Amino acid sequence: MSIARGRLALIGAGPMGLAAAKLLKEHGLEFQGFELNSGVGGLWDIEGPRSTMYETAHLISSKRMTEFTDFPMRAEVADYPSHREMKRYFRDFAEHFDLLPHYRFGAEVLRTEPLGGPGEGWRVTWRDAEGEHAEDFAGLLIANGTLSTPNMPAFKGQFDGALIHSSAYKSARQFDDKRVLIVGAGNSGCDIAVDAIHHGVACDLSMRRGYYFVPKYVFGKPADTLGGAVKLPMPIKRVIDGTILKWFVGDPQRYGFPKPDYKLYESHPVVNSLVLYHAGHGDLTIRPDIARLDGKTVHFKDGSHADYDLILAATGYKLDYPFIDKALLNWQGDAPHLYLNCLHPGRDDLFLLGMVEASGLGWQGRHEQAEMVVRYIKGLREGSPGAAALKKTKEQGFERATGGVNYINLPRMAYYVNKATYRKAVTGWVRRMAGGK
Repeated sequence: MSIARGRLALIGAGPMGLAAAKLLKEHGLEFQGFELNSGVGGLWDIEGPRSTMYETAHLISSKRMTEFTDFPMRAEVADYPSHREMKRYFRDFAEHFDLLPHYRFGAEVLRTEPLGGPGEGWRVTWRDAEGEHAEDFAGLLIANGTLSTPNMPAFKGQFDGALIHSSAYKSARQFDDKRVLIVGAGNSGCDIAVDAIHHGVACDLSMRRGYYFVPKYVFGKPADTLGGAVKLPMPIKRVIDGTILKWFVGDPQRYGFPKPDYKLYESHPVVNSLVLYHAGHGDLTIRPDIARLDGKTVHFKDGSHADYDLILAATGYKLDYPFIDKALLNWQGDAPHLYLNCLHPGRDDLFLLGMVEASGLGWQGRHEQAEMVVRYIKGLREGSPGAAALKKTKEQGFERATGGVNYINLPRMAYYVNKATYRKAVTGWVRRMAGGK
């Protein structure tokens, strides 16, 4: 059933929500935005109620590979901007495209409930400073982000020191005079470990598996700006990029890092060479997975043990949409199963924006996703052939756009896609619904 005419509800004013708001406005689709925070920026606003930022956080992709194409970052902004610059960027974006009047800020969405069958709309219930409210909308666009609900592991035994998740980490001063163990060596874990090295008494890094490390600069330029002009088959790309990494990074196993048990690009790489530098200087000890806790002693699975005052779990986040029944999102396994990660196979009044990760996708790739969704909504209302074709395709069954890459079986990889495969499909639908071929 086609989406009814009427106002749409949009949840979230982070980068994905802002991209959707901009496109809805440009295409003349009436909407009401909801945002828990007092302003825009999502998790990039360190003062936001559910922000997971910390003082030293920066982009791990360069500004030119991350920014929105039609709103480039200022020339004086650093190659890898801080969270403060990012908050300013999103505020400027929202003001430039006049998006602020379309949002209710300080509004926490409590429930979203279908008014009937597919296409019959949604009731949104929210709470603000004046109390609880409810309103009906023709459709629902969810863009509340993927990195706010901590994935906290359960450890055997009892720890008598401080045990926190990285979401509770804000300042390196939390490490002062402490023996620190960081659990998890993803991008945040490695960044935070470098903080701990400079502020704590000692720092160890516990790793369950190996990672591929990518430097931020190659030949004096941001690493992600090099290459890409020639599209190579994945096996050849792995050989070439793997050789380049060995030139600039060397062999992380020399510093005690475990060897990855998967191929390059089957998981997100760690964009950090400082952690290798400090491991090579003996400032950081690499430890295996934890076996059990006993007081302030941590026993590792290789039989070794050490004492700590603070354990920080940099173990990532869980997808969480607490205001909607999981069954309504076609949840399968660790993530909703949606066409191109955003289109429900059986509903045309429900869209999940931003549940997509890929190396190098940037915000422009997410902007393309939002454009596909907005053009689809508009196309259904106008009866366009392109939208009708997209509707038929998503209803016939589909696989995730992995491009044949066998991503490792982890919850955080459950919505990972191959950038080239994904963008080709999304931009193809955008062109088709815009009247092209």
